[in-house]
Amino acid sequence: MKKTSLIFKGCLLLLFVTMFIVCGFYGTPTALADEYSETPAPISSQYSNTDASEYPDNCEGIGYLPEYTTENLTDAEKRGRCTWYLWTGGNAKYYRDLAKRTHGSADLLKLIDSKDHDERFKLYGAINDPGCEKSTEKDEYGLRLDKCKDPLSTGVIGLRKFPNPNFDQAKWNPDEYFKTSKVEPPYLIGQSCAICHVALDPLNPPKDNEHPKWENLVAALGNQYIKESEFFGRSIADNSFVKQVLKSQKPGTSDTSRIATDHINNPNAINAIFNLGDRPTYPEVMNDGSTKDVNHILKDGADSTGVAAASLRVYVNIGMCGDYWTSLHEPLLGRTPQKPFDIEKARKECKDWRETEARMADAESFLKTIKPMHLKDAPGGEEFLTKDEEVLKRGKRVFASTCAGCHSSKKPTAEIAADPEQAQKWYEESVLSSNFLDHNFLSDDQRYPVTLIGTNAGRSLGTNATKGHIWDQFSSKTYKELPSPGNLTLYNPFDEKKPIEFKIPNGGLGYYRTPSLISIWATAPLLHNNALGLYNEDPSVKGRVAAYTDAMEKLLWPEKREGIISRTNRDTKLELPPGDPNPRFRLPVPKGTPVNLLASINIREAITSLNLSSLFQDLKPGGGIKGKLARVLLRANKSPDFVEDEGHYFGSNLPDEDKKALIEFVKTF
Repeated sequence: MKKTSLIFKGCLLLLFVTMFIVCGFYGTPTALADEYSETPAPISSQYSNTDASEYPDNCEGIGYLPEYTTENLTDAEKRGRCTWYLWTGGNAKYYRDLAKRTHGSADLLKLIDSKDHDERFKLYGAINDPGCEKSTEKDEYGLRLDKCKDPLSTGVIGLRKFPNPNFDQAKWNPDEYFKTSKVEPPYLIGQSCAICHVALDPLNPPKDNEHPKWENLVAALGNQYIKESEFFGRSIADNSFVKQVLKSQKPGTSDTSRIATDHINNPNAINAIFNLGDRPTYPEVMNDGSTKDVNHILKDGADSTGVAAASLRVYVNIGMCGDYWTSLHEPLLGRTPQKPFDIEKARKECKDWRETEARMADAESFLKTIKPMHLKDAPGGEEFLTKDEEVLKRGKRVFASTCAGCHSSKKPTAEIAADPEQAQKWYEESVLSSNFLDHNFLSDDQRYPVTLIGTNAGRSLGTNATKGHIWDQFSSKTYKELPSPGNLTLYNPFDEKKPIEFKIPNGGLGYYRTPSLISIWATAPLLHNNALGLYNEDPSVKGRVAAYTDAMEKLLWPEKREGIISRTNRDTKLELPPGDPNPRFRLPVPKGTPVNLLASINIREAITSLNLSSLFQDLKPGGGIKGKLARVLLRANKSPDFVEDEGHYFGSNLPDEDKKALIEFVKTF
């Protein structure tokens, strides 16, 4: 009995340590300091010695952008474009505090050092501001920052620079700052939507990825080359388990539940935005009991109370109204239960909320101007498209019979849809028509159970929008009352003969909405986690088509998939306290450990829901101490689904010629 007790205590200790290390490295305080200004002050009217005609669009005090070159925009759409590229919602103060709490490991000011100017795309997947150039000299504060035409630009698209009201020249020491980030710097760095969404243009790729021009950028394709893990992990030792968690994140993804943590390591792909005006809506019951037609936004369709609310939630999630937001949860640690973010309270008490909310209609207007990008319009794109009309026709018929039921916003009437034979005839006529792609969102935007889709369940199991959690007011009552999709039978990396049985909780969990296929030729790898297909870091037309082709072949021929499970690639250490330069404890994690075995556990829930009979079953003889620990950790895991490139096997049983024809047709989207 003593042996069992010791094992039990050891398991709990390991869970406790795991939670602090994995979730706590980027620990932030429960209330952000109020000493930073709510909203950045307008910039000077002087334009850093730049000819005003070069950047005629002054975005009403928040920065400068060149004229939009694709099409004429209305005044509202221009204002929306300024918001999309430049507006931070006052989140710079949040990132300053983050730098202090992580002893400088997560410090945006350090990331904009001009010494990295010529290799930012290679290092971080970051896109250089075309209006900036590398600096060879340090400024008056001993910092080497890019020389920019826009004085609020940092040199990186999406990162904005503001004066720090708490800066004290007498206390400033740049050498000390770069060691600990404790002393107040002269600048605060904020983040806009552009950091993740602005991308290199597939129809006009740059000659040099490190030095694009404005005409080489597009607003909302989603930067599938951004390396979020490198933004915050460069200074972490290679033998740290935290480094392994960050390294498991695929390029082009963002873990949007890292701060207000759902205790699941689930980075997900940054969506491309096209044809928003054609996106389907569905009637859902709101939290006040009313019914409203809404889009299903986010991978799981959880944002379901309207586009404006979903957009505002994103700004909060990147630091807007941070003092209030972080009082409702323990950022990244999550040791205390979350409380719902109160929209009315934020509207009343947070100036940044009100100013951002006033910008959302214009931002939506701008995003609705963004149209699909077709491979035929890319330089040399025609050479990658089949000229065989019979192949294309075959591909269209395959799409109609296999894909269009989910991947088309054009639908038959309810009467026709009720008859499978008539519905199939309708879809074939629709897909074969010359205007099938016109105003087609290429998704029904419906939620489907992960038990049907079969892809990695991690993102669908996030709890932040469920009842009583941080984003409760941003999800519909309909979403929060969704039933459990049932049970998942999952691969067990510790015992292949004993699959993991996982019951999905009810209340909104376990669903994915259908992603749009618009311009998919330019956005591979595939799946919600970017785990399927070649990542070649090549934004040329040839490189994008190569990535698309590889991903589609693995989608339709599952035997070509790799069965990816992110594992530690070396012996690592769990360090306590997390992020401390001089940790007091270092516990070993052996090479080959599945990263998400430790990275997807909520220690508080694991302890409060502890079932002794289950515990004794997990501690039964067999498997040694490692086997016992594995069983305990698997039971505590919030998403024990370790294979990342699995699922979506629709079409895998088609004849090879049908698959090839389908790939050719989808390439034209």
